[in-house]
Amino acid sequence: MKTHALMWVQTICICAHFILTGCARNPGDSRETLHIAAAADLQFVMQELITQFKQDHPQWNIEVSYGSSGQFYAQLMNRAPFDIFFSADMRYPRALAEAGYADINELFPYAVGRIVVWALKDTPIDLADLEIKALLHPAAAKVAIANPRHAPYGVAAEEAMRNLGLYDEVAPRLVFGENIAQAAQFIESGAADIGIIALSLAIAPALAEQGVYWEIPLEYFPRMDQAGIILPWAHPREAADAFRAYVLSDTGRAVLRAYGFYMPGDF
Repeated sequence: MKTHALMWVQTICICAHFILTGCARNPGDSRETLHIAAAADLQFVMQELITQFKQDHPQWNIEVSYGSSGQFYAQLMNRAPFDIFFSADMRYPRALAEAGYADINELFPYAVGRIVVWALKDTPIDLADLEIKALLHPAAAKVAIANPRHAPYGVAAEEAMRNLGLYDEVAPRLVFGENIAQAAQFIESGAADIGIIALSLAIAPALAEQGVYWEIPLEYFPRMDQAGIILPWAHPREAADAFRAYVLSDTGRAVLRAYGFYMPGDF
């Protein structure tokens, strides 16, 4: 039986419910908890960042919910009790600030995202030879991407296909994940044959062992400037500031680079 590394997305969604209802904290733990809303492309790298951060800051708990940036934006417009929002698109935290739900001075760019065509290793599709045309292969009956209505990686995937001249051919075979992690899960589980996902997921150990990818050149989709923002109601505020500082430090940036992200000043 195949082990699906992303099946725990459903569990994360359940945890998000408890966070939003104020029940995420263990009543037997006296440490204060920092709640983070993170874009799904950060699913693996965020856990590594948190593990390293807590080595120096064991006094705080950190709870993370992963999902699409657009859905988190809608929740935060209703004052969802997250302390930091890590978005896959800078426009969402900027829009929160413009709507008066955050301070624009708290906005911090942290990475630039990249996308790849990804399939399981046993695929009959030769990604190395076909590159983007792998999406047109007869074996690519279902092509997974994130839902472009609220997931920045879905928008990037659509734009890349349009700019490379094959969107109309692929569109009838598209299947949409609620976020980029679910799109990857579709491919991993066999619900889709191939798809466009975040490089940060494709090279994470859990998926790198299972799949092969071809990176879509940056010029074929809008630059994916990713940014975070600390919310005005963040508590403990000291923890929020410290975690942001760690992510933006040389150590934090090295972790992000290891998962395939570019830094904002790279180009």
